[in-house]
Amino acid sequence: MATIELIRSKVLRKQYEFSKHAVDQSILRGISVAELEEAIGGLSELIEDYPNDKYGPSCLILGFTKARRPLHVQCSCPSRSLIKIITLYQPDPNQWMDFRIRKQG
Repeated sequence: MATIELIRSKVLRKQYEFSKHAVDQSILRGISVAELEEAIGGLSELIEDYPNDKYGPSCLILGFTKARRPLHVQCSCPSRSLIKIITLYQPDPNQWMDFRIRKQG
């Protein structure tokens, strides 16, 4: 099973936890748990991979809520029993092309 499918499966089974940073950011940015689950549980895609991340391999996922709100979710790779949500945010269209590719400069 591909990494994105494993992450999606674990999130839909509620096998995830938030880092303190992710909790703080979700409150500041007005992102609900339901929106996180919608964004990852739907047609989400892995857009960046961070195999050498500081606290262990992680990746950046793009997904959309049912209201079509784009969300980026950085989470741990699915090797552990629980996925760790590291941070989440609505991508800035001035910094991302099609919410998938970082703009240069």
